[in-house]
Amino acid sequence: MKSVTNSFSLFMTENPETGKAYMDMVMTQSKVSALDKKTHELAYLSVLAAVRMTGGLDFHVKSVKELGASREEVKSAVLVGLPVAGITLVDALEVALKAYDDVQGDLEPEQPAYSAGNALTDYINGER
Repeated sequence: MKSVTNSFSLFMTENPETGKAYMDMVMTQSKVSALDKKTHELAYLSVLAAVRMTGGLDFHVKSVKELGASREEVKSAVLVGLPVAGITLVDALEVALKAYDDVQGDLEPEQPAYSAGNALTDYINGER
């Protein structure tokens, strides 16, 4: 199961109008992208790793895995920025590969501290 971070859940719960505007922008940007969905998600993994936002990796690795990405593609996406971002990407590599290998729920996903549910999944499914 994909899970958003506590911080993102808090953002969506405490700032519903801003959260909706943010998600509208995210969804619009995704829809107008010239990249197919899998390539778009792999590129997003590269950006998350480069800016050291490892909290978003679990959700997005699971998304790209559902789109058919291999473990090797995830690894390559995380490390593509190595020449620019440097060795800091190895922290993201560990998080991304643990998320990819979490097929049967071996890792406990971070549980939202708020009962608003999975804000991103709710939004995507039209429940927000």
